[in-house]
Parts: sequence; structure tokens; C-alpha cells
Amino acid sequence: MSVVGHAPPPFFKRGPAPLVRLAFFVTLSLVLLIADLRFHTLEWARLAVATAAWPLQRATGMPIDAAGDFGAYLSRQTTLLRENEDLRRRQLGTANLLLRQEHLERENKRLRALLDMRTRQPVEGRIAEILYAARDPFSRRVIIDKGSQHGIAAGQAVVDDIGVIGQVTRVFPLTSEVLLLTDKEQAIPVEVQRNGLRAVLAGAGGGMMELRFLAANAEVQVGDVLVTSGLDGVYLPGLPVAKVVKIDRDSSHSFARITCAPLAGVERHGLALVLGGRTALPPQPDDAPATPDQPTRGKRVKKKVR
Repeated sequence: MSVVGHAPPPFFKRGPAPLVRLAFFVTLSLVLLIADLRFHTLEWARLAVATAAWPLQRATGMPIDAAGDFGAYLSRQTTLLRENEDLRRRQLGTANLLLRQEHLERENKRLRALLDMRTRQPVEGRIAEILYAARDPFSRRVIIDKGSQHGIAAGQAVVDDIGVIGQVTRVFPLTSEVLLLTDKEQAIPVEVQRNGLRAVLAGAGGGMMELRFLAANAEVQVGDVLVTSGLDGVYLPGLPVAKVVKIDRDSSHSFARITCAPLAGVERHGLALVLGGRTALPPQPDDAPATPDQPTRGKRVKKKVR
């Protein structure tokens, strides 16, 4: 039944036959291919489509590019850290020789004329990493990642690429405890690099040190560099220790109050070099031939009884 004035819609809307549609689109495609191949008529359309699709192409490729760049960045960072670690270890490995070079040069100039001078034997070192500071807030101690299993022994000196840090006091199987120079219980024999004046340098706390038992008129100036004297048998002579920063000469006191600042990174965490023990010099032979006027040492001279 139809509404007045309106015809009923057709039951099926039929268009061109499928075969006709196929023939039309195939012909259109062939015409466009030939026209573009011979006359480049669709170049503008290709450029327009490429320009319109470029932001979408970049957006879809950004995650892949970001992942590749992030991986390359991590690889470069790992390589740089490894190279810096190797360079740091090499620098610390040669710190023993570099720190003693200037002192040995001056000593050689003074003692070159002495033909019977004994040369100091080199001391080997082992690189260790400072893990953390001790829990005691009233002491200046750090823990390193080398212990008795790595050949560390109590009493060994610890240095960095600038100077002396401290001394190994306690050794565990895998870690060791180092007493820093700024601790109040630490004392080290030193000498003034400028004039060779010997003194005892002790920790004063707060990252500072002080020279003790020096007369008020001692020849010490602000800016003087203090190096190890080697008299204690622990530290090699000539290792930089501290620098004089303040001198209080009070005539009412017998000794001057001399404040020093450590040269090495005593309060900084990082890598350190644990020096091996000093090799003792060989003893003098006792069985040397005696002179006619001097009897043989250690032997009794028997008199002949006629």
C-alpha cells in the first residue's frame, strides 16, 4: 500500500553490472598507468600524497627511531664509563711513581755524590674502591672492597692520585677498614718540602689536620707542602700529605698552632690505591774478613798456650 502522492521505493536498487564495473576500472587503471608512464601526469598527485602522508610516516617511525637512539646512547654511555674507569685505574696505578718523582729528583741531586747510596725498592699497589664511610660519627674511617683474600694487610698505606688518604687498620676477608688522616687518632711523620723540617702531623677532625710539637719560631710558612718523611716505616718518603693553611704563633705558648688541609681526596669517595709493605733492606753480612788490628766479630780469639 502506498502513500498518496508517493511511489513505493524499489525493492532492490540495481546499478551497472559487476562485469561492466570491472571493465571500467581496469580500463581506467590502464589509462592512468600509460598516461603517467608517458607524460608523468600523476606526478603532482604523488607529491601531494607523499607530503600529506609524511607526518603520519614520521609518527609511526618515531618509536622505532627512539628505541634505536636510546640503545645507542646506552651503548655509548657504557663505553665511556668503561674507558673512564680504565683511565682512572691506570692513573692510580702510576700514582706511586708520580707522587714520589719530585721528591726523588731533589734527593738524587743532594746525594748524587754518595757512591754507596742504596736505592729504594719500588712498592706494588692494589686498586680498591671506597664503598662507604664507617657508621661511627666521631671517627673518620672508610670501608674498601679489598680484604685479606686480596692480599691486604693491616698497616698498609692508602693513597689516591694526589696524595695520602690514610692507613689500613682492620682487615676482613673481603673488605678492609681505612683510618683517614683527618681522624683524631691518626698521626703521621712528615717533613716540610721546602726546607726538610721534620714534624708530626695529626688529625684534628672536621676535615683538617695540625702540626704538633713545633716551636713558635719554627720555619714554617702558609702554603708549605708537607710530604711523608718515611721515618715510621709505613709510608714511603715523598708522598704529598697536606698543605699549611693557617699558623697561630702565640708567644705565651711553647708550641705554634699550625692548621693544615689534606691534599688528597680524604673526604671524597671513589677509588684508592693500597700500597704494599715496604721491603726491608738486606742485613749487612757478619762474616766479613777482619782486619789485622780488629778481631773477627762474634768469634772469640783463642790464645795459644806454650
